[in-house]
Amino acid sequence: MANAFSGKREMWSNRWLFVLAAAGSAVGLGNIWKFPYIAGENGGAAFVLIYLSCIALVGVPIMMSEILLGRSGRASPITAMQKLAEASKASKYWAFIGWLGVLAGFLILSYYAVIAGWALNYIWLSASGGFANISASGAEDIFSGFLSSPWQLLFWHSLFMVFTVLIVGRGIGKGLETAVRWFMPLLFILLIILLIYGFQSGGFQQAVNFMFDFKIEVVTTETWLIAMGQAFFTLSLGMGAMMAYGSYVPDSANIGSTVIIIALLDSFVAVAAGLAIFPIVFANGLEPGQGPGLMFVTVPLAFGQMSFGSLFGTLFFLLVSFAAITSAISLTEPAISYLVEKYNARRSRVAVSLGLFCWVLGIGTVLSFNHWTDLTLFGRTFFDLVDYVSQNIMLPLGGMLIALFAAWRIPDALIIEQLGVKEGYGLYSWKILAGFLAPLCVALVFINTLFPDFFEVINRFQQG
Repeated sequence: MANAFSGKREMWSNRWLFVLAAAGSAVGLGNIWKFPYIAGENGGAAFVLIYLSCIALVGVPIMMSEILLGRSGRASPITAMQKLAEASKASKYWAFIGWLGVLAGFLILSYYAVIAGWALNYIWLSASGGFANISASGAEDIFSGFLSSPWQLLFWHSLFMVFTVLIVGRGIGKGLETAVRWFMPLLFILLIILLIYGFQSGGFQQAVNFMFDFKIEVVTTETWLIAMGQAFFTLSLGMGAMMAYGSYVPDSANIGSTVIIIALLDSFVAVAAGLAIFPIVFANGLEPGQGPGLMFVTVPLAFGQMSFGSLFGTLFFLLVSFAAITSAISLTEPAISYLVEKYNARRSRVAVSLGLFCWVLGIGTVLSFNHWTDLTLFGRTFFDLVDYVSQNIMLPLGGMLIALFAAWRIPDALIIEQLGVKEGYGLYSWKILAGFLAPLCVALVFINTLFPDFFEVINRFQQG
């Protein structure tokens, strides 16, 4: 049962291209602004340690599970799960995992492309000097004016989708590999340049204190849940992306060590982004805790007040755009690979059709920031609803099911073969991590999402 799918399939040229592609999938918009902020607000160094523990205990086992299933099935997530369920004599309904991941990735891309389009627009604004000597109210006016214009949002959303379709439509060798060969090294170079600049900006020590002061007194049950959620989502788990990428991994590549490298790269980018951005923010006396506003209001304000601000502002939004495009590529791959397999269709045509459908769905997100702001369902705008359902329900459910299937339904011989673990202690350790601990942690995040007051009640009980 080494390969449940026997058809001919492209492979990554080498292990490191897969590492870069998977790291590109993991490194996204959330790494640039979200991780540094939540680290500073939730215990600093204490939170970082908790986060890294969650990466090791939750993120790594689930990612290994996804890649294991992908390489064993040698197919899209849907087809791979169908074949593996049949070969493992498990229920055919396990194939639901593949469908869930593909649908989640598609929904996420529909609004992700809209947000990424903002970054493309800000490259142009920064390069043209649009932020020079700008005031706080001016930065807010630019951002709010941009959001209020559906035609501007639609244009940049469309442009980002065109870039994504052009890349994924060319396949593994000409498309995905070429993209990661260029984008990922450039991403790291830009990050290092901004890190050096941040070091010289005058606010570096303040940024270090904000992110890494060991504030154990603020650590609560909620802190652990936030860390687990960030570890889970930052690695692009539960959406079938790693399963799809794993299907192209050569048999010679060691899954365990590869996943550890990916997790370390992802964590490095998150920490380095904070040390690059927050020195600039603090040096200019700005407020760091603004979420997306940090990227599109506060950061432009900071760059607008400094020497060579247009240059470094342009570099920053290039960095954000590169991170977004590498993540978008992985979001499309599960659906495209399935449709190519299912209908034996040309990859380029499938990419265009899927991209067009995703573009149409993204119009709902575009309108959520202007004409549809008052149009809600279950108290949420179209964008908020799609984001909530995909990120907070579909991804954790998919990740939990992937870990359970890989641990308990896949034959032990295949686990030993694919992961290179030894029978006995090594196998049992893997089953405990992937089959018990990781699903339990994800379940806790899941419960907290659906019932946000649940753990608050527990905290009050403990304090009372």
